[in-house]
Amino acid sequence: MTFIEQSYSLRGAYLRIALIAAALFVVGTNAFVIAGVLPQIATGLGATTSSVSYSITWYAIIVAVLAPAISVLFARTSRATLMGVGLALIAAGIALSAIAGDLAIFTAGRIVAAFGGAALMPAAMAVAPSLVPAEQRGRALGVVGLGFMLATAVGSPLGTALAALGSWRLALGILAALAALLAVAVVLLTRAVPTGAVPGVAARFAVLRDSRIGLALMTALLFTAAFNMVYIFSSAVTRSATGGSGTALATLLLVFGAAGLVGNWLGGSFTDRFGARPTALIALAVEVVSLVALFWADGSYLGTAVLFGVWGLATATALVPIQHRLVDVDPVVAGVSLSWYSTAMYIGIALAPVVGASVLPYGAAWLDLVGAVAAAAALAVFALGYAVRRRVAVVA
Repeated sequence: MTFIEQSYSLRGAYLRIALIAAALFVVGTNAFVIAGVLPQIATGLGATTSSVSYSITWYAIIVAVLAPAISVLFARTSRATLMGVGLALIAAGIALSAIAGDLAIFTAGRIVAAFGGAALMPAAMAVAPSLVPAEQRGRALGVVGLGFMLATAVGSPLGTALAALGSWRLALGILAALAALLAVAVVLLTRAVPTGAVPGVAARFAVLRDSRIGLALMTALLFTAAFNMVYIFSSAVTRSATGGSGTALATLLLVFGAAGLVGNWLGGSFTDRFGARPTALIALAVEVVSLVALFWADGSYLGTAVLFGVWGLATATALVPIQHRLVDVDPVVAGVSLSWYSTAMYIGIALAPVVGASVLPYGAAWLDLVGAVAAAAALAVFALGYAVRRRVAVVA
């Protein structure tokens, strides 16, 4: 292959990866936009904030359980088809939630969207690193992660601002329309992406016997739970700083997301240059410190804004090396490992509202410290994954 042909091929690969990132933007916004509008949704449905937050748990549990099952049952189905159908279901589910008159219908819409997320996530996570050479996997995962970061940088703040100015239903309606458009685009533009090797059920579970992969997945679970405990209840956590203003909260979420965009780039670049281990360890350590500092900054809007920026930077930087670790352990089964990553991530998301709602009566600020403890546990588990490797090498 000539240099020109290789450049053209890489350009086409990154265009497809960018489209996948756009699909994950919808998935991320669908999850994160609720964080900024929980009180408005609760008021509109005649429910409590905690009960609405549990719809996030239902969504995440279904994705966590069904994602690996769909990967097995539809292993030979085109990944473009899986992603397209997934986005169509997400669009239908979001639309149903947008017109819901009570909590039951709203939750039903979340469940429909969860079926779509379960179909989309494993396929999307497996496609991205397979489209580029090994030395560019960090950048590829970074581009995919950009979708989630844009969800926090643009999707969630915009949804919060729309809810403050108009209605949360409008925000969800616009998101449903975007998901429907992307469903068509994904099917048309990624249909040439190869399905790749099709591992059996035994092979999919066999990767979990590798303790290094298991510890990396546990890191993802703890890290995701730590982030979401604070982010989902951000309206309550920052109430003393924002005075309950939706616009002020949207600004904080915008600061978090904008810093996350920088962190996403740093995570991909630093992982390719320095490796997953130092990048993740430093980012997770900063995550812990920023969440502890948020507890003490309670009441100061300026201090909270600065710490939201540091927190967003650390969160996004940590995402890429944690995923990259799964690819590093055994590139041959990277697609399977990354499908389990989405399961671990959604289990973490499912746990966050449950833990958060139980802590909330004691004071929203305490969620900062609980999140810091979970992030510290993620840091310890990630480090242990490398210690296990060294110990095995010494024994050998």
